[in-house]
Amino acid sequence: MVDVHQQGGDLQMTLHMPKKELNSDAMKRISDWISSQDIPSDVIVCVGGVSFPIHKFPLVSKCGYIKKLLSDTKNADLSVVEIPDVPGGPEGFELAAKFCYETHLELCTENIAMARCVAEYLEMTEEYAVGNLVSVTEAYLNETGLQNLSGAASILQSSGNFLPISENVKLVDRCVDTIVSMITEESEVYVVDWWAEDLIGLRIDIFKRVLLALVSRGFKQFALGPVLMLYAQKCLRGLEIYGRSKKNLDPKQEHEKRTIIETIVGLLPREKNATSISFLSMLLRSAKYVDTTVSCRLDLEKRMALQLGQAVLDDILIPSFCFDGDTMFDVDTVQQIMMNYFEYNSKDLGDVNYGYSLQSDNENVGKLMESFLAKIASDRNLLVSKFLNFAECIPVEARVTEDGMYRAIDIFLKAHPALSDMDRKKVCSLMDCQKLSREARAHAAQNERLPVQTVVQVLYYEQQRLRELDTSPVTDHAISQTTPEAQKSISDEISSLKKENQELKFELLKMKTQLKEIERSSGNKPRVNNAHEPKAGKPPLPKKSLISSVTKKLGKITPFLHADGYLPSSTRGRNKPDKDRRHSVA
Repeated sequence: MVDVHQQGGDLQMTLHMPKKELNSDAMKRISDWISSQDIPSDVIVCVGGVSFPIHKFPLVSKCGYIKKLLSDTKNADLSVVEIPDVPGGPEGFELAAKFCYETHLELCTENIAMARCVAEYLEMTEEYAVGNLVSVTEAYLNETGLQNLSGAASILQSSGNFLPISENVKLVDRCVDTIVSMITEESEVYVVDWWAEDLIGLRIDIFKRVLLALVSRGFKQFALGPVLMLYAQKCLRGLEIYGRSKKNLDPKQEHEKRTIIETIVGLLPREKNATSISFLSMLLRSAKYVDTTVSCRLDLEKRMALQLGQAVLDDILIPSFCFDGDTMFDVDTVQQIMMNYFEYNSKDLGDVNYGYSLQSDNENVGKLMESFLAKIASDRNLLVSKFLNFAECIPVEARVTEDGMYRAIDIFLKAHPALSDMDRKKVCSLMDCQKLSREARAHAAQNERLPVQTVVQVLYYEQQRLRELDTSPVTDHAISQTTPEAQKSISDEISSLKKENQELKFELLKMKTQLKEIERSSGNKPRVNNAHEPKAGKPPLPKKSLISSVTKKLGKITPFLHADGYLPSSTRGRNKPDKDRRHSVA
């Protein structure tokens, strides 16, 4: 802080006052001082609803604007002067009046921008008085205000409140040039460290201006990611982007947040991995919440698609922000991100250098999308058509096993018990029963929510697996490499498996036969799986006798089957089935 003293006065006045106190105190302070001089005021200056009873001479001697105003013969009543649009309002005019009365004036980084703009507006130049306010403020800027980064950033932030005058006096340009020069000279062109905290307090339009100036001076755009993340976290804090509560923003706040998001998205580096996918997800949630432009949201979706291989489930759980019975999560947006990902990477799979890693990423994305499908499957508002469309967009080559798909299907069938037989068949046709793991087949074989045709397929492939195991040459080699006692135990187990295989073949044949009889007797109409009582004219359907006998046999040869469900081998640890739900993988 710098004290500016001029001859003729020793009264000190505090410049830093809350705005709510200014209107009630500004006139009183000036009036008290004027009264103490035993010279009655001869003019009243009205600024922003506050009246200042002051003298003409001090003002006319230093303010060219007021001199011209009071010299205007068209002004009938020269005792009252209205000055509109003074930078800083009453506070700005009070600062200029103090300087005219040669009182104690304190300049600092918080008020220097206002003082410089007021001096320009009131034309307080050397033409009217030597050492006038324009030259005093310029000296402070050059000698103190713009000598360090924090000071320049503070002055730049204040300058945004006095546009366009601050632009006219080149105050904004000088602050930006000072900041950019200090950053590029004292920091490497790809490191964001000590200067970030000083910049995140800037207004969004000025913040953008500084970053663009940095890039034009050679600063790597890739390195701007961290400072953009810091700025977004500060300015978007408090948005309810993770829940389904209705907006609590007034139109002005919503417009401000929308402008910030759209500007940040426009400044994001084009390079891949410049920002984390979690940050992109946060921006997309915010963009949907405040309803930014479509191009802004599409840009974020494309950026997320490029880094989808790094995502976890929480990154794609984007609320729909709809309150009219729609789904809890935005399924369409996630589906578009997934389609963009596979479209971007399909052309690179043939590359020798990238093919293996991309295939691995594709499999990870496939598992991620199956986890998302299982997450939304429990939503009762999810239409079967939307479930089918999303599942069909997951490429078959990205699904190592079908356990994740089976889990999602089972959850969907459980949450939608009123589905027609036709829809149940369509849903179950999404999975390839041949690619189910042993545990998943064992669970599916006794899952009463599945159509009979699907259960038959599961039993068929399990019987085929046992037959291949029976004829595998690896078994004979394994027996020859073990001790006699172990060989006897393995031989007994194989004999038992052969017997079970024969019984499974017989049970499968019986099920196929009865299935044909059921379809023939019902006029080729599929049965309703949840019906407990036979309808008139139709033979009673077997409930437990056939399925239980088959699954009982199957259970003997699948020792990893638990009574309370199974744990798919391809799912993550946080998606474990509830232990208290029988016959469910939900």
